[in-house]
Amino acid sequence: MSAIRVRPRSKYHAKPCVVDGIRFASQREATRYGELKLLEKAGEIQDLSLQPRYDLMAKRGGKIGEYRADFVYWDQRAAQTVVEDVKGFKTPLYRWKVKHMAAQYGIVIREL
Repeated sequence: MSAIRVRPRSKYHAKPCVVDGIRFASQREATRYGELKLLEKAGEIQDLSLQPRYDLMAKRGGKIGEYRADFVYWDQRAAQTVVEDVKGFKTPLYRWKVKHMAAQYGIVIREL
């Protein structure tokens, strides 16, 4: 008898997809990427980057983890850098990382 391979389901039922050769964790994230690319083309945002990493440091030094945003870009209208995360479910760890980012870097994450 041969084994049947079953693809593991995403923990939160997100369906990964590929756009422009880039793998996204969910359709929502891929859709947002498309929107941001249009805004970049229109000149409303610039310097779009995907999955940037931020080291999370302990108060007395030493790395204790990292936060990976979905998107970071410069918003021309607001004249500021925007860090975005597309979330369907906010885990306790994610909520802690958001607070840590605000405390360590002064960055308020825009959640979609």
